Amino acid sequence: MEVEKQQTNGMAVSSLVLGILGVVLNLIPLIPYLLGILAIVFGTMGKKVESGKGMAVAGTILGSIALVMKIIFWLFVIAIGGLG
Repeated sequence: MEVEKQQTNGMAVSSLVLGILGVVLNLIPLIPYLLGILAIVFGTMGKKVESGKGMAVAGTILGSIALVMKIIFWLFVIAIGGLG
């Protein structure tokens, strides 16, 4: 009896890891931009392969959240700076 080994989608895993790191490291300058963009790109490429589609979607969403969080952070900094 032969056991079928499931192939892991490297792009989907990379997207998920980069998306998580982008959200976690959001207060560090410049890093979330790079991680978020790479997570979105790898997630989009990873969705084309059948295996790991859920991880690719999650990575794309987390990458987008990282970028949105960074934009909201800068809007908050500008708003607070305008009060002083």
